[in-house]
Order: sequence, then C-alpha cells, then structure tokens
Amino acid sequence: MSIKKIEANSPEAQSADIMADNLAQLRALFPELITEGTSGPAINVDVLKALVGDQIVTDADEKYGLNWHGKKKARQIALTPSIGTLRPCPDESVDWETTQNLMIEGDNLEVLKLLQKSYAGKVKLIYIDPPYNTGNDFVYPDNFQDNIKNYLELTRQTEGGTKITSNTEASGRFHTDWLNMMYPRLKAARNLLREDGVIFITIDDGEASTLRFLCDEIFGEENFRACASWQKKYAVSNNFKGIASIRDYVLIYSKSESFDNGLLPRDDDSLARYQNPDNDPRGPWKPVDYWNMASVEDRPNLVYPIRNPNTGLEINPDRKAWKFSKETHDKHESEGRIWWGLQGTNAVPALKLFLADVRDGLIPHNWWPHVDVGHTDEAKKALDRLFDGVAPFDTPKPLRLLTRIFQVGALGSDDLVLDFFAGSGTTGQAVYEANKKDGGNRRFILVQIPERTNNENYPTISRITAERLRRAGKAIKFEHPMFTGDVGFRVFQLDTSNIRAWNPKVGDMKAALFDHLEHLESNRSSDDILYEILLKLGLDLCVPIEKREIVGKQVNSVGAGVLMACLVENIKAAEVEALALGIVAWREEQGTVGDTTAVFRDSAFENDVAKSNLAAILEQHGIKQVRSL
Repeated sequence: MSIKKIEANSPEAQSADIMADNLAQLRALFPELITEGTSGPAINVDVLKALVGDQIVTDADEKYGLNWHGKKKARQIALTPSIGTLRPCPDESVDWETTQNLMIEGDNLEVLKLLQKSYAGKVKLIYIDPPYNTGNDFVYPDNFQDNIKNYLELTRQTEGGTKITSNTEASGRFHTDWLNMMYPRLKAARNLLREDGVIFITIDDGEASTLRFLCDEIFGEENFRACASWQKKYAVSNNFKGIASIRDYVLIYSKSESFDNGLLPRDDDSLARYQNPDNDPRGPWKPVDYWNMASVEDRPNLVYPIRNPNTGLEINPDRKAWKFSKETHDKHESEGRIWWGLQGTNAVPALKLFLADVRDGLIPHNWWPHVDVGHTDEAKKALDRLFDGVAPFDTPKPLRLLTRIFQVGALGSDDLVLDFFAGSGTTGQAVYEANKKDGGNRRFILVQIPERTNNENYPTISRITAERLRRAGKAIKFEHPMFTGDVGFRVFQLDTSNIRAWNPKVGDMKAALFDHLEHLESNRSSDDILYEILLKLGLDLCVPIEKREIVGKQVNSVGAGVLMACLVENIKAAEVEALALGIVAWREEQGTVGDTTAVFRDSAFENDVAKSNLAAILEQHGIKQVRSL
C-alpha cells in the first residue's frame, strides 16, 4: 500500500466544493441534465426546463427578481472553494484546552467557506449586524481573483494596491458594491444552518428593501418569518433637520419550514391576571369574554339562549353573537369552565382559561420597543463600564436585543450561534450571559475582519472583539464565583494554506523542483498544519486533541482516534515499525469507533521504503486511510 499525498489542488486541501456537490446531487436525481461543456460538466438548460414543465420561458425573457451588475460573479464567488487555512493562536485565547467557543480573525467570506466541511448544517442561529452601506462603512475587498491575497493586502500584512473601502467617494452608496459583498456571504452562511435554523439581520432604511429581496432569493420567500422594528433610540435631538429615524429593522428568515419560533417569557403583569377565586383544583385561571366581535346577522349559527344556573334567567344575544357554538358551550358547562361571578350574578358568562392550558410563553410580535430590548445608548454605556469608562467601539448592540433574538430564535441550551460580522463581540457576551442564567452549554463562532481603528490600545476591531470576550468572561466569574460554565474562546487567524502550491520557475525548472521537495510552508508550526487537516477533513475546531510520544515522535489523536497525526520532520526507516504499532495500540486503547485517518509529513520519511512499510503495517491493523502532506 502507498501513502496518498495531499497537495495544494487535492480535495483534502480545499474547503467544501459546493458547486461540485450540487452537480453530484443533480446527476444523481437527473442524469440526463448533465452534459459535457468546454470546461467540464455542465447543465443542459433545455432539459432542465422540460423536467420542470417549462416549455416557454427562455433565458432572454424578463424575470421577476433582484438583479445588479456583478451578480453572476458574486454567485460564482460563493461557490468557489477557499484554499486558505485558519492558524491557531493559543496565546491570545482563553481556556484553549477546554473551551468550545471560537473567535476567528479574517475576511468572513473566506472563513465561511473554510467552515463548510466542519460546520455545515450545525448552526441553530445566525445573528449579523452587517455594514449599513452609509457611504464608506465597510472594509471588504472587491477584487476576488485571489481572496486570500486581497485579505492580506487589505489588512496591511503585504504590500499591494487593494483599496481600503469597497465604496469610494465616486461610487457613494452604490447598492451594487454592497450587494456584491453581501450575496456570497449569505449564500455561504445558509449552508451552515441546521434545517430548523434561523438567521436574524439588523439593517436600516438604506438597504432594508434590497436586503429583503436578497434574502428572498437566498433563503426563499416562503421562509421569511418577520421584519421586526427595533426602537434603537428613545429620544431625538430638536436640532435634527428632517424626519429622524429611531428604529432599525431585524429581518428574520428560517432555513426551512422546520423552524418553530420561540415564545417570550410572561411578565409579572400577565401572570397576575391568572387567579383562583373559587379554589378550582385545576389551578389559576382568567376570565375570557364570551362575546364574538361579529353581529348576530353575520353569525346566526352562534346565536342561542344561555341560561344562568344561579338566577334561572336566559340570555339571548341581540347585537353580538356568542364566541362559541352551542356544542362547544355545552362542553364548557359540563367541564365546569363557565364563570358567572363570585355571587353567580354576572349578566353574561365568561370562559375560565386555565394557566395550565395556555402556552408557556407569549407570542412574539414585530414591534420591539427599547423598554423591552434596549437601545443604542444603553449598549454604549454597558461597553463603557466593561472597558473602564472608555468604550473603544461606537456602535455596539444592546445585550437585551440579543436576548430577544435568542428567545424568538428558540435557541436551545446546547445550540451553536454564529456571528460573522462580530463587531465588538456582543453576540459572544450574550451567549455567556444566557448560559449563566440557565446553566446551558450554548457555543458561539464569531468572525471579524481586523479592520483598522484609530485606537492605540486596540488597533483593529478584532482586537476589541477578543478583549470584550475576555473582560465579559472575567466579570461573570467575579460576580458569580460558583458558575462553572464556558467563558473561554479559541482564537484563529485566517492565512494562506500551509500547503504550498506548485509555482514553477520557467527559467530554472531544476531549482523549482528542488524547492518543491518540501511543499509545506517553512514558517508554519505542526499545530498550524494539524488544524488545517481538521478543517479540510471536516472535524470540529474544538474537538478534543491528545498528544503522546511514540518512539520519541509526537503523535496527535484527534476525536478519540478519528484522526491520528504525526507531523514530525524526521522518521527513520528503523523507527517505522515501532511508530506504526504504537499508533495502532493507542487507537485500540481509545476504543475508536469507525475509520481512522492517519497523516504524516511527506518529507519526514528517510526514504520511500520507510513510507511504504509504515502504510502497510497500518493497513494490516485496520488503518487504511493514510495520507501525507
């Protein structure tokens, strides 16, 4: 058996190829759809139209929908795999060994692509507060020939000509720039949602209607749940000219019909309405009006006499009909659900609605006043307090807004939350607070580009994000010393792949061949390489990793033996048998369930014989997937 080598263009070295997956699914359903194009497999559009019964419409006909310059390219960008990686930063993290939370620094489009294999279909709730397109307020590259290169230039890690803002003074508030930025990110984010997942997006008037069209296309108009109005301000300056805006929107879309929204907790006032003046054994209840809003002429089937058992008087509707049919009323009577007052002398009956029979909470609505969910001034003051009086971020969202979003989104106690426009990190702190309140184990993934600031202490927004998480976690631990929940986070940074692509020197092919003998980047650590393997094999970035020395070589066991990686730089032929048998023994000791993938550094082997022998020994003991880098 030979070891399969993973190179830069290998599937294992790239993020999920969504376009190829889509083609494979279509081929499985409709083989006749796929034909051979000039650049590979292609869709036969005429066959597709015939399959769906569309014999008339052509591509040239006008269609209803949202179109803009660059949409086709944006769609292609969303489907193009990333060849980057996420490098671990334990020194910048909190509780690296135990935490299940992630804080990732990098261009969120590339990060979303890199997360596809490991987190597709695992996120319950996404909340994002994207740039509102006010002129020059978003910092993302608009030349997608090489996203990683653009990202490095944008963050001043390399020299280049990438502009800092996607909207120049000439383009102003062009919707196209904003749409080209948002489309691929939302497209990639949708794949990460569970079938019962939901996304919440805050936006203002400038792009609210555009975003609604965009989300209709990406998530499906049938999955639109609500457009809530959040009262972000409680007052307006009298010096303001024109009509002031005191609310933003919160667009809510589910991934599918499987989503069921949550309920809001009942407040003391609503609970106070349920009493038990007659000591009913069924518990507290409240009276419900028996009258219908319709007239007797409109609902003759709901017109009948009701006799008061206490007075013997009959009541006949004269203008309004009853709310219930005669059969239902008789059932209410037989179950003792009719209330005539303490003395039995009420003029009309009421229905006893028992607290035990109603839902556990209140139906949410689309008006979110600041008294319930907070406002921008509240958010700013809270951040001021957290940062010793001087908040380094101007536009944070209030924690109470995130609490409402978690409630409406039916976020469970073990669910995963994603925010890929993390800003100051409100979402992460909100997850901490939610777990503190009920002892849950909710997790988060935050993504923030290291956009430059004017703050000497926090030169990038991503630094602010991480510092807020640190301070929020410390504050919870200080105020609640008995709380044992997770207030840590692992930091990762987006970078180019650890696997070097073949880049021959036309004038000196011999030198190029020697340079590529080691096709891993020389300035990368074994952990850098290990976590790229995790990403590309689809493993969770917080999966447990154990380390053990076998014949003096460090071996990593990931996920209780699902992945065994030995990335040392030297493996002699005489060490191969002991190393292989040691890996096999450790796998058996862990009781690994399912297949194991073993990975080694290709250049580490003394010779090809050593590499072949190691692969053969592992295969004899059930480890058949052996790869080299």
